[in-house]
Amino acid sequence: MKGRLLLLSGLLFATFLVKAQLYENDSLGVPSEEIISGFDDNLDSLLNLWYVEQAIQFDQADSVLMYADDSSIISFPDSVYIDRLSRIPTVIELSYNRIVRNFIELYANNRRERVRIMLTLSDYYFPMFEEVFEEYHIPQELKYLAIIESALNPRAVSRAGATGIWQFMYSTGKHYNLQVNSLVDERRDPYKSTYAAAAFLSDLYKIYNDWILAIAAYNCGPGNVNKAIKRSGDKRNYWDIYYYLPRETRGYVPAFIAAMYIMNYPEEHKLLAVPVDFEMHTDTMMVREKLHLKQVSEVLGIPINQLRDLNPQFRADIIPGDSREYVLRIPAVQAMRFIEYQDSIYAYKDSIFFSNMNMIVNPTSRNYSAPVMPSDKYTRLIYEVKPNDNLGYISMWYNVRISDIRYWNNIRSNTIRAGQKLNIYIPNNQASKYASINKMSFAEKQKRIGKEVSVATGSNKVEEIDENAEYIYYKVKPGDSLWEIAKKYPGVSDAEISRLNNLKYGETINPGQLLRIKKKI
Repeated sequence: MKGRLLLLSGLLFATFLVKAQLYENDSLGVPSEEIISGFDDNLDSLLNLWYVEQAIQFDQADSVLMYADDSSIISFPDSVYIDRLSRIPTVIELSYNRIVRNFIELYANNRRERVRIMLTLSDYYFPMFEEVFEEYHIPQELKYLAIIESALNPRAVSRAGATGIWQFMYSTGKHYNLQVNSLVDERRDPYKSTYAAAAFLSDLYKIYNDWILAIAAYNCGPGNVNKAIKRSGDKRNYWDIYYYLPRETRGYVPAFIAAMYIMNYPEEHKLLAVPVDFEMHTDTMMVREKLHLKQVSEVLGIPINQLRDLNPQFRADIIPGDSREYVLRIPAVQAMRFIEYQDSIYAYKDSIFFSNMNMIVNPTSRNYSAPVMPSDKYTRLIYEVKPNDNLGYISMWYNVRISDIRYWNNIRSNTIRAGQKLNIYIPNNQASKYASINKMSFAEKQKRIGKEVSVATGSNKVEEIDENAEYIYYKVKPGDSLWEIAKKYPGVSDAEISRLNNLKYGETINPGQLLRIKKKI
């Protein structure tokens, strides 16, 4: 094949051919200034995010590299890079050349501290990306594009106006159903923008039937890639159309290959994720009324900048839940408190945060939180409390307020016991919808409200340890979180537990649930 040298990847992979492209043209060996500049800008703004400033702490002795001479720079021969690239399981062609090498060394040496931050944040973002990409049946390795696009910064904005982790322009974002208005910019929503990115990449692959060309088109648009193909004489290989592409796109694919390399081989370059003193596990609350982030912050005591970082799509701190349903992401440890105090949250300083001059507001939903009074318009249902139930769950299953359940049953606190019978009043026209809840399993009730429960098979013991087994099983206790459970097992991360137990991103774990954990040697 022209312009391409096929090298053997090593004795262990003697039959595995790696396409190593070693061009003589010096311009190929220089990383794109546009990509480096954008990468640095995104990293600089990343350092200003609350969860980076507050939660990620560097060991000063380890974090600063002083390059007194070349001996302090970690570098390997080309053959090592080629061999390591060949070992990455992927359907995407990972070619190697001088510019790929220079991007690898840019990440591994010159941008070392900031790459460590991205290694840490990848535990938060990558499970989300992988779940969506799996749904679209596209390679999960495409998640590394987010490193080139935004350095995993949901607030990244390019000089051309591309926004968010996946850097969507306004028109492309609208085409893929991302809402953009004065209050909401879903290009900055990590979850929704990932769905848009997956759809966009899937559409590009249908055009070219080649992931490298699809990646190039993601950067500069299919029009520019089509022009390059035509000018090259209808060649369909990225490296054959390289010099016909816009300058920035020439470095984009090598930067992607280098990012995939560095995220798969950080330890070989002595790159360790930054220690985190922060609960990165989150839960989602459905918001169906207008809500200000400061209402949540001041009632629950969550720092406002933390809420802004977890919900970067809300441009003015306002969730316009009265126009459509929105998702609010909060720390998982605060989920039950949000459910318990949601009436107080919505009512808190609402006349200050929202002007009622141009709105008709039902006072019972804002300023006065009166309990629903049973009448002939309501049907009484009886719910028998099961082990591990709580008022938060029951209120969600029946779509009623916790304060109403307490009022109907003369309960002064949130304490309930197994076997206790609770009165639940449901409007007559909806009673049949909720009549069977009392007989449902916990998983069935959770599924009704869109929260699937994953239970690993195994022993009913709190923890089962078999010296010859590959896994152990942990039984979730009240108050547990994945992060706290992971700390009990050296070498295990909360992201790994989520993947192993097929937990969806942000899914809540429940007391009594069994989690499978891989034993570390």
